[in-house]
This record gives sequence, structure tokens and C-alpha cells, in this order.
Amino acid sequence: MGILRTEKLAVDSADDIVRVRQVVRAWAIERRFSLVDQTKLVTAASELARNMLLYAGGGTVELESLEEQGRHGLRLTFEDHGPGIADIGLAMKDGYTTGSGLGLGLGGAKRLVNEFDIQSRPGVGTSIRIARWR
Repeated sequence: MGILRTEKLAVDSADDIVRVRQVVRAWAIERRFSLVDQTKLVTAASELARNMLLYAGGGTVELESLEEQGRHGLRLTFEDHGPGIADIGLAMKDGYTTGSGLGLGLGGAKRLVNEFDIQSRPGVGTSIRIARWR
């Protein structure tokens, strides 16, 4: 797999979530994703960045433009050093929330992308890696 380009963005405020959305959309357009695929990736990125800010106080998003066997993709890695997720299986269930939202964040984000991986350790933090291919 070839990584063509990378960029790392800090997420420390609501303005940073807007910036993540803008950069992800620009990269998706550059990689010639369809409007539907752009929207899916931007929506997933927005939700994960919002969760990272809300539950961990912030973190970083690393964007990677990928090429593999003629496929083009974008991979995003969200990392924080927050409280972590004690029960990932429970957190992935629709309707589960520890806040005031609808509880569609993690599961919803997973449904919007082609690849989804989550690693978390209580007291250490969480890393979520997603990818969308065209």
C-alpha cells in the first residue's frame, strides 16, 4: 500500500471540528470521490472528531491519502489520551451513550466507511482508524 500524502490536525475546539470536515472534504474531492462517498467520509470524520473533543477533551486526526492496486483511498486516524472506553462492544451499540446524544456515533461512523478499527485502554486513551475506498 502506498501512502501518497499525510497531514495531522489537532482537535482542541469546535472550530477544529469544522476544520477537520473541510480538510477531509478537500482531500476526498482531490481523490475524486463521488459526492455520496465524500458525504459519508466527512460525516464519519465529523462524528469521531466531535466525540474525541466531547469525551476526551481533544486529540489529533491524521489523514493519509492511499493508493493500492489501482484503488484510491483516504485513511483517518483519530487519537486521544482521554479516559478510554471500558467496554467497546457496548459503546458500539446503537442507542448507547454516556452523554446527551442519540448514541449513534461510533456505530454510525462504522457504517459510513469501508474499514473501521478501534483500540482503547481505560486511563490511556483511544485510537480509531477508518478508511474509505473508491
